[in-house]
Amino acid sequence: MTDTTPDTRGSVEAGPLYPRRWAGLAILCLSLLIVVMANTALIVAAPSMLRDLQLTSSDLQWIIDGYTVPYAALMLLCGVLGDRFGRRRALLAGLAVFAAGAVYGSLADSVTEVIAARIVMGVGAAVIMPATLSLLVAIFPAHERARAIAAWAATSGLAIALGPLLAGWLLESHAWGSTFLINVPIAAAAALASLALVPASRAADVDRTDWIGGLLSTVTVGGLVYAIIDGFHFGWGAGTLGVLAASMAAAVAFLAWELRHPRPLLDLRRLTDRTVGAACISVLLLFFATFGVIYFVAQQFQFVLDYGPLETGLRLLPLAGAVSAGAAVSARLTPRFGARATVTAGMAAATAGTLVLTQCHSDSGYGIYLACLLLLGKGIGISTPPATDLIMAGFPDSELGAAGGLNDTAVELGGSLGIALLGSVLATTYHREISDFLSELPLGNLTGSMAEQAELAMAAAGDSVGGASIVADELAANPLASSHAEPLREAAGAAFADAIGQAGLVGAIALAAGSLLVAAILPSRSTSPSIPRPVPRSPERLKNAPTDPHRAPPAT
Repeated sequence: MTDTTPDTRGSVEAGPLYPRRWAGLAILCLSLLIVVMANTALIVAAPSMLRDLQLTSSDLQWIIDGYTVPYAALMLLCGVLGDRFGRRRALLAGLAVFAAGAVYGSLADSVTEVIAARIVMGVGAAVIMPATLSLLVAIFPAHERARAIAAWAATSGLAIALGPLLAGWLLESHAWGSTFLINVPIAAAAALASLALVPASRAADVDRTDWIGGLLSTVTVGGLVYAIIDGFHFGWGAGTLGVLAASMAAAVAFLAWELRHPRPLLDLRRLTDRTVGAACISVLLLFFATFGVIYFVAQQFQFVLDYGPLETGLRLLPLAGAVSAGAAVSARLTPRFGARATVTAGMAAATAGTLVLTQCHSDSGYGIYLACLLLLGKGIGISTPPATDLIMAGFPDSELGAAGGLNDTAVELGGSLGIALLGSVLATTYHREISDFLSELPLGNLTGSMAEQAELAMAAAGDSVGGASIVADELAANPLASSHAEPLREAAGAAFADAIGQAGLVGAIALAAGSLLVAAILPSRSTSPSIPRPVPRSPERLKNAPTDPHRAPPAT
């Protein structure tokens, strides 16, 4: 296929407007969609995989996070490589790698193969995501960029909810491998359409890459994410602490190297800018709460409220609608009140949504979780577009890939922290609350050949609400033990509700503290070239105002 699209170097502000930019945005959003969906779809597919592959808690965790670690670790380097070698080329390469991993995952029949497939998909995602954001900024003029970024941010929210919905629909009539395979035709369609609708773009003055900085950033972020996940879920053993120490050493070396390098991978001085720094904090904390909430609310729907995969996906969908509505509200609020007010207002709404979960109890129905999802989604939609816009506006056109990588690293690092930290609070509280009930079950008094099975069942039920659900199903099928099935389900549901409340409280405290911090750091009336401030329509101001070629003349 012949490439006839123009080469856009940096921003289109330097030349004529790219005429197919809105169609190109749709392709960028489609590419983003599958990347984020892959991060949430397995939450719904997990029960099927748990039974089919006989997964342990560790297996399941690394099937999910095998995607997360390379995804978070490589985004900054991949964004910079896109600046140098071509952002659309990076997008196409990432889609190819992502699709290859998805095909491998759909054919996998062992835990090792599934984890390997997820790692390959994570590498592809790390190339795709910063490319979508840097291409967006490159092809849209400043006066349209805020709307384009709002659409990009709304797509992220849509994908968070659409992943479980699509996975649930597929699992109604197909095996869990279909949740991998569905990504392949979408990736292929996005790649073909991008050749026709997305212009080639790269930084004009980048002729070399800071490979040492790239290696150090990869070790820093990848080691940190790995240690957080492994430490909070499986204990801070010597191996995990060693990885954390290596990550911290790499971070120190990265700082020293970047500050002295003439063309650093990431200009760290930009992070000291109050606008960029505060925007990164807000993005990180918003996705910290979001991924944590999705992680345990999806389990509540499936294992306690007994919703099927499709029903679970449908009940998570209001989050997507709330994000879209919030993004529309943000587009009106930001020019009027400034980014600081808008970002902190959105974070406050997300805090309220997370705080709702503290009211959960064993008899709570869907309504309380709906309220949480609506408030959380509204907060993401209001805060994320201006925060992302401020991050991207803090970098020159030659560093759009680095800016996109920084924003996306904040998203993924926040999500990893949310699942690991809030998931750890969840697991610890659940285990503590259900321990007394399990100790009173007569299963522990069995001897002989049944003793080992009973011990495994007790451990599984105490490990997670999913394990308790499976054990209860096994008990119900055994005439001699069926009377214990329903009490176990009820005890597990009550323990898990208490655990959700504790995790929700921790998440709300983190968001509330972050809201105050962002409000204190972010300059008053912060804005960017993409977020024009309204000008009072006084005759004197209209007379002296500079002409904007993109704005229609005032009516006479």
